[in-house]
Amino acid sequence: MKVSDIVKERPLRTIAPGKTVQDAIRTLCEYNIGALPVCEADGEVLGIITERDVLRLCAGKDCDKALQQRVDAAMTRNLIICVPNDSIENAMHVMTQKRIRHLPILDGRKLVGILSIGDVVKAKLDDASAEIRFLRDYMSGA
Repeated sequence: MKVSDIVKERPLRTIAPGKTVQDAIRTLCEYNIGALPVCEADGEVLGIITERDVLRLCAGKDCDKALQQRVDAAMTRNLIICVPNDSIENAMHVMTQKRIRHLPILDGRKLVGILSIGDVVKAKLDDASAEIRFLRDYMSGA
């Protein structure tokens, strides 16, 4: 199974670098997501802001002031990414190794999606359930 098999046709939420961290929090809460790719108007991906980034920012400063900072001051810049043809196993390995929960998916320089650890777990469970069903049918002669 490929990364592209999981994230088909899902709306992609992003945020502009000039928005505030408070704006990012509102978007994260509104859509019940844990990360937002930070993109320029032309679609160039600059980084990602995650719940973890916000917590680190607030832990180190006066939280009210921290929330008024620009997203590009709080985001993670060194992106770890995957591509649509990556296998789910590879994405899972990268996420585990790097201890991250979200992977932006880039096709060339274009952002085409974001993969969460929840997406990976669901895909693996669905795959295992299908295999179990197949084996049960096979064993029962169905």
